[in-house]
Amino acid sequence: MEIEDHYALLLGISSPWEISSVNLNMPGNRVDIEIDYADGSGICPECGTVCPKHDDRERRTWRHLDTMQFSTYLHAQLPRVKCKKHGVKTASAPWATKNSRFTLLFESFAIQVIQASRSIEEARKLLRLNWHQVEAIKRRAVERGLARRDSTAIEYLGIDEKQFRSGHQYITNLVDLKQGRVLDVVEERKEEACNTLFLQALTPDQREQVTAVALDMWKAYANAVEGLLPQAVIVHDRFHISQHLNQAVDQVRRAENKQLASEGDNRLKGTKHFWLYNAENVKASHHDQFDRLKGSNLKVARAWALKEHFRPFWDYRSKGWAKRYFERWYSWAIRCRLEPVKKVARMLKTHIEGLLNYFDHRISNAAAEGLNSKIQTVKSNARGYRSFEGFRTSILFYCGKLKMQP
Repeated sequence: MEIEDHYALLLGISSPWEISSVNLNMPGNRVDIEIDYADGSGICPECGTVCPKHDDRERRTWRHLDTMQFSTYLHAQLPRVKCKKHGVKTASAPWATKNSRFTLLFESFAIQVIQASRSIEEARKLLRLNWHQVEAIKRRAVERGLARRDSTAIEYLGIDEKQFRSGHQYITNLVDLKQGRVLDVVEERKEEACNTLFLQALTPDQREQVTAVALDMWKAYANAVEGLLPQAVIVHDRFHISQHLNQAVDQVRRAENKQLASEGDNRLKGTKHFWLYNAENVKASHHDQFDRLKGSNLKVARAWALKEHFRPFWDYRSKGWAKRYFERWYSWAIRCRLEPVKKVARMLKTHIEGLLNYFDHRISNAAAEGLNSKIQTVKSNARGYRSFEGFRTSILFYCGKLKMQP
């Protein structure tokens, strides 16, 4: 078998394409394969009609999978065809996609390497590419994956924020809670941004079919849900509520510690994490110390007790009984004379319907928080991102569960 025929079989090249030469460059550690087009007609890339050939484009080069240790490149002049409907168009190369300088097989391999590598820098070195080439492969992979997404119904969504840059610069994630995948990401956490997120991530039918959305008590998110997801109820995320209660406890501790320290009492020094743990998670070595503190008449001990007594709210099976329990807890919290706790209690009272919806749809943003942790790893490995678009591409590449292979 001639070497040209051998490579034609390996590459899947067939008439009207033919390999005219294979050149081995030993000093350059590369193989160059010349491909010719031998026909007077071609297929219009827009409509698929067979049309007469018009002329040839300039010679192009595509990187292919290595031959042994040699970098391999394909070279060809793509024909242009003259379509009656679409005019003069460049015919597609069967080994590559439009605007790509890599073969389909190379891109497929590169996607696997990028996914398996700890960072883009490691993948770049393994593939012997520069940073811009790797990013272009990722971007095309994500575009393919998004184009292939089906429009099956998504029952439960989660909306969560993630800090993008230092200061108050955020992104908003939309998560499919059942499948544990990021649907899309937008800059900022405003109502307009959330509207954009729903419109670009969901089809009109999908927006009609969403049953419930887990989110925190950020008004902008709630407004967007009410405006664009007509059948969906809002379920306030239990983990964000725990976060608010922990913050209230910590505010009480800090103020009290400052007051006690000024009087020479250092009982609360170094105890921050005691009050933020659930009771069962306090280390055994600290049990005696913590038992004395939480059994004292300290203000932070009362705040901690209120936080702990809210936890059984989530264990009720009936919405009615859960509401009764909340009313008793609220009555205690509002009379506790601890302003940070009272502030959170009033906020929960204002959003009681969203809390009670949990008992109809037992969802939370646990999946979104898990994905946020993965997003943070992606961000850290990349040492940050210069642009939001690059960050969005990486999030969807690693967290979107997309079908990205060519």
